[in-house]
Amino acid sequence: MEGAVGVAVGAGDGHHRGDVIDNLYTVEMRFERELTVAEDLARRAGRLILGYFGTGLSVEKKTGDEPVTRADREASELIVAGLGAAFPDDIVVSEEAPDDRRRLEPGRRVWFVDPLDGTRDFIRGRHGFAVMIGLCDGARPTAGVVYQPHGDRLYRAGPDAGTVLVDDRGARVLHCSDVRDLAKIRLVASRSHRTPEIDRVKAALGIDDEMNIGSVGLKLGLIALGERDLYVNPSSKSSLWDTCAPEALLVHAGGRLTDLAGQPLRYDALELKNLNGLLASNGLIHAEVVAKIAPLFFP
Repeated sequence: MEGAVGVAVGAGDGHHRGDVIDNLYTVEMRFERELTVAEDLARRAGRLILGYFGTGLSVEKKTGDEPVTRADREASELIVAGLGAAFPDDIVVSEEAPDDRRRLEPGRRVWFVDPLDGTRDFIRGRHGFAVMIGLCDGARPTAGVVYQPHGDRLYRAGPDAGTVLVDDRGARVLHCSDVRDLAKIRLVASRSHRTPEIDRVKAALGIDDEMNIGSVGLKLGLIALGERDLYVNPSSKSSLWDTCAPEALLVHAGGRLTDLAGQPLRYDALELKNLNGLLASNGLIHAEVVAKIAPLFFP
């Protein structure tokens, strides 16, 4: 299948953060077929999206005053159809399609799809957008793909493979940073949704280093890469399709994603929104960060 990268071997096999893997087809792993299908669909959707990039697409508004374009909808249709054909017993929930309440049935495997995460960056001609396809098994994000069409950068993650970045350097095993000192935290925050609450978080933690990008998946990818250490999103507007694939790649790289109170995100509830915000980290700083910033949001 075009673009498939195969199977990564993890740190237990002698690989460490940043190692380039010469041959990914060496170890059998769980969810190999799921990741191969998701990667192929993400790359195909990425090519479709790039075909519209910079063409002045008309922009509509949907519920919540969020922008949506023809690129979002066509990418969604491509991915939903592909997953449905490959895994007919699974449930597929896409940002650009009606909810399927069968996802709440016990034992169901559920795919959460954001066909174009970072639509505002896409509309504005910036490159901070991505295709995100994540699989929940047992109500937890288990495997996922985050693909940045610009630069042809693909993150893929599974329980046996760990998290791997595939780009022009080849395939590299990723692991989060070892930063423990809060004063040394490198923050990544939203570009288009940034609020003054982020300044309160920075003051509480003593953070000076901040960078901004659109897609949630690309933010968590930077943490998995070890290039950033923390992401804080105080908004109640993110949804499960924004977090499923990114959580899989972050957790398999040693990081954590919770709400602002430090509680796990729920993928088996009726509510699709992450109402208590998001907090992603390298894992090592997570508890201390929660202790310092939770009182800002939950007095």
